[in-house]
Amino acid sequence: SETPSLLKIQKLAEFMNHRVPAHKRYQPTEYEHAANCATHAFWIIPSILGSSNLYFLSDDDWETISAWIYGLGLCGLFVVSTVFHTISWKKSHLRMVEHCLHMFDRMVIYFFIAASYAPWLNLRELGPWASHMRWLVWIMASVGTIYVFFFHERYKLVELLCYIVMGFFPALVILSMPNTEGIWELVTGGVFYCLGMVFFKSDGRIPFAHAIWHLFVAFGAGTHYYAIWRYLYLPSTLHTKVSK
Repeated sequence: SETPSLLKIQKLAEFMNHRVPAHKRYQPTEYEHAANCATHAFWIIPSILGSSNLYFLSDDDWETISAWIYGLGLCGLFVVSTVFHTISWKKSHLRMVEHCLHMFDRMVIYFFIAASYAPWLNLRELGPWASHMRWLVWIMASVGTIYVFFFHERYKLVELLCYIVMGFFPALVILSMPNTEGIWELVTGGVFYCLGMVFFKSDGRIPFAHAIWHLFVAFGAGTHYYAIWRYLYLPSTLHTKVSK
């Protein structure tokens, strides 16, 4: 008869595959595939509604442009992720399509980060040196995209470091702004992303690690959306009431 430990290993195998070498891609189980799709698909409609809300709250051209940029980055993240994970789960035989979508899924993260900073950089007062971050953040996103195109899945640690630098470097400008409203929400969202990175690199060690990472991304994005809505788009009269 099978030993309890063997039965436990077999049961765990239903929810998590073995960890793969650094140069290979982890293959989720059926349950993990479903969780990967659901944990980002759920946020597509809320992200569209939230982005539309910012658009209708816009009072000038810069607020409108920033709402569009941020909305496209936010919605694009969840849509691309959901499409990629669905194809990877149900149409994995389409190797080239899956490979291209996987690259696109990685690329869109850079533009999501840049888009998340856009409202703060466009709508808040910046110092002379800090104003360069308005365009520098997009150069960083473009460099990250080029890196993915040429070195996709080849140097995974470097890829992770690129995301970290992209996420933290513009924050130095945000923290130096004269108006510090929303800073704590931005820091809280950043903490969610940092904690999520632990699971981002834990496939094969923790069951549903990638889906858990997706949830941390959603929590971080939600926290940052709240900060943008409250401190950059909410009319001043309502802002005062909320603050009280």
